[in-house]
Amino acid sequence: MSEQATPDRPAPVFGFIGLGDMGLPMARRLLAAGLQVVAWNRSPDKLAQLALEGALIAAASPAEVGARADLIGLCLTSDVAVEAVVFGPGGLLSAAPAGARRWIADFSTGDPQAAKTFAERAAALGAGWVDAPVSGGVRGASSGQLVVFAGGEAQDLEALAPLMAPLAARVTHMGPSGAGQATKICNQMIVACNVMMIAETLAVGRRAGVEVSRLPQALAGGFADSAPLQIFGPRMAEHLFLPRLGAIGLMAKDVGLALQLAGGAAGLTPLTSLCAKLYDLPDHPEISKDEDLSKLIGLFETLDR
Repeated sequence: MSEQATPDRPAPVFGFIGLGDMGLPMARRLLAAGLQVVAWNRSPDKLAQLALEGALIAAASPAEVGARADLIGLCLTSDVAVEAVVFGPGGLLSAAPAGARRWIADFSTGDPQAAKTFAERAAALGAGWVDAPVSGGVRGASSGQLVVFAGGEAQDLEALAPLMAPLAARVTHMGPSGAGQATKICNQMIVACNVMMIAETLAVGRRAGVEVSRLPQALAGGFADSAPLQIFGPRMAEHLFLPRLGAIGLMAKDVGLALQLAGGAAGLTPLTSLCAKLYDLPDHPEISKDEDLSKLIGLFETLDR
C-alpha cells in the first residue's frame, strides 16, 4: 500500500539510485507497492525500461532525485560510487530544497568506516543516513524478502521504515553508523566461503560418479543445507550461468572488505584469506569477474579437462 497523505503530512516521494542486479528488482518492489518513485541510473537503458513499468519519474541526475524525493535508497557497487553519486558535483545532496529533510538508506555493501564518514557528511547537509546493506540475493530483492542490517540513529531508521517495508522481510538495527556494514561483512565471510565450498563439493561429487544435479535436493534440511546451496548448486551442476544472480567480482570485493575489517580488529581469518585468493581467479582467464557466482564451478573442474 502507498503512504496515505493527510493535510498535515503529505505522502513522501521515494527515490532510488542504482538499478543493477539488486537495485532493479528493489525499485520494482517500490513501484508494485504503489509508491511514487523518482529514480536515476548511470546507464539510461535500465531507467527507461523501468519507466515503462510504473509511476516512475526518470531523473536526469542524482541531484534531481535529491530535489524531488524524501526517502531515498542507494544500491551501488562501491564506496567510491556512493561518494560520487551523493556528494560529488551534481550529486544527490547538491540540490535539496532549503530546509528540506532527506533520509538516505545505503543498501550498498561497503566499508564500515566509510559509512561513518558518509553519515557525518550527510548530517552536515541536513540529511539522515543509515547504512543498510542487505542479504537475500536477487530472489529476495524480487520477492521483497530481503534482510537488512542497519547502522545509524534509531530515529533515522524509523523515518526510513516506509522505504524498507516493500523491500524487506526483516530489518535489524545493529548499532551506530557502520555497524550495518560490519554485519554485512560478517554475513559475506560465511557466504563467500560457502559458495566456494559448494563449487568444490559439486566438482568432487561429479568425479566420484554422483548425479550432482540431485545433490541440493538430497542435502536439503540437513546440516549441509543453505540458501546458497539451493540457489547456486543446481546452476553449478547444470552449468547454467545466466541470468546473473551475483557477480564474482562483487563477492571478491566483499571478501577484501572482510580481510580489511579483520585486520583492523587483529583477527585471524585463515579461511577467508584462502577464499580471497580463490576469488581472484588465479590461472583462470576463462572466468570473468563479471560472471555469475555459479561459474566458480570452473575453478574445480579443471582436473577433468
